[in-house]
Amino acid sequence: MINRRNFLGLAAGTAGAAALAACGSSGPEDKSGGSSGGGGGAASYWSLSGEPGEPIRTAAIDRFNKANPDTKITPTFFQNDAYKQKIKTALGADQGPTMIWGWGGGGLKEYVTSNQVEDLTDWLGQNAAVKDKILPSSFGAATVNGKIYALPIETVQPIVLFYNKKVFEKVGVQPPKSWGEIMALVPKFNEKKIAPFSLGGQSRWTNMMWLEFLLDRTAGSEVFDRVFAGEKDAWSDPAVLDMLTKIQDLVKANGFQKGFSSTTADSNADQALLYTGKAAMMLHGSWSYGIQKADGGNFVKDGGLGWMNFPPVEGGKGDPSNTVGNPGQYLSISSKASTEAKDIAKKFFSTTLVDDEEKAGWVKSGGVPVLKNSDSLFTGDDAAFLKDMSAIAGGAKVFAQSWDQALSPTAAETLLDNIAKLFQLQVTPQQWVDAMNGVIGK
Repeated sequence: MINRRNFLGLAAGTAGAAALAACGSSGPEDKSGGSSGGGGGAASYWSLSGEPGEPIRTAAIDRFNKANPDTKITPTFFQNDAYKQKIKTALGADQGPTMIWGWGGGGLKEYVTSNQVEDLTDWLGQNAAVKDKILPSSFGAATVNGKIYALPIETVQPIVLFYNKKVFEKVGVQPPKSWGEIMALVPKFNEKKIAPFSLGGQSRWTNMMWLEFLLDRTAGSEVFDRVFAGEKDAWSDPAVLDMLTKIQDLVKANGFQKGFSSTTADSNADQALLYTGKAAMMLHGSWSYGIQKADGGNFVKDGGLGWMNFPPVEGGKGDPSNTVGNPGQYLSISSKASTEAKDIAKKFFSTTLVDDEEKAGWVKSGGVPVLKNSDSLFTGDDAAFLKDMSAIAGGAKVFAQSWDQALSPTAAETLLDNIAKLFQLQVTPQQWVDAMNGVIGK
């Protein structure tokens, strides 16, 4: 899977470089962990290796260590998949780092349930100036049972509807403003032998984005909120069957390219279909902009790429300002760390991670920071896109976390498996609902 949990830099030189943005070499195992969290005037920090994130994370730690010579934060970086296993094992053995990098949502919820992370609610209440520097929408995935257990950091990555302006001009149609208009465009593009939508269906999470938006636009965020809360049979809401039926209607109408279920997102083949004009539209994360800019020749530079928030569904209850995706990345503090190490982490949270250099570093790498008032840094050819992504993220009434991140690993795997079957017309909407109700709360 392409690592969408780390945005891909706008300056990426090749498709391969973009796809491997968060897959650098694993760092050495952190030896300072233990229940002390690396005490003795020190704190430890585990996160992901590779461009573009690792250099920015390293720079932040270097800034902090230079400004605080009597303390020291020691970082260790791992490849994405290796990190997931190592952090789980280390925490289970009380050998974890002081600061735990993550994606919030279901993973964070598991940490909270096992008492692995600090409750930061009161600390943020006492340090309101810190919380006020961060986009409010980013705190949702950091919150469990009304309490905040992680600091939102780094970047926001909304999912948006991209489209090829030149293809639209060629066919003589306008970008869709509703679900009905989306369905009306499908036969018009098919008549011209152009796929209405590009989809890397083999990767499964790409399909998921369609369900996330359609359910939100149809019923609002409340239905998935009940799923996340573990409410019995929460998927049985009539809006879910409506959403699933709409998805299969789109598939049956040939809304996606032929063979979409064998197209992979990690090869960026889905994005190539868009910028080469073989597909008209694509629902994808904001990180796609950088890939298309790097790999699409002059497509982006010449103004061929358009984008928008997902349009409303006729009669739907969802707020059209809502978005889904990655409302941030997250940093928690180990509950097993020493008091001294926890204090170092909190000082890092309240100074370096919310300073202007941190904000500028993520913007330079092509990201929209979770920190407010970043718009003045959006300059050059990418300014319009970055400003729009910032507006979508900042203006969203609800910025919902991607479902497979919000749910537990067990439920997420069942979700992705059933989504693939749904798009391949191998299950009915009711069968999908029954399967998903079976893993609620697991």
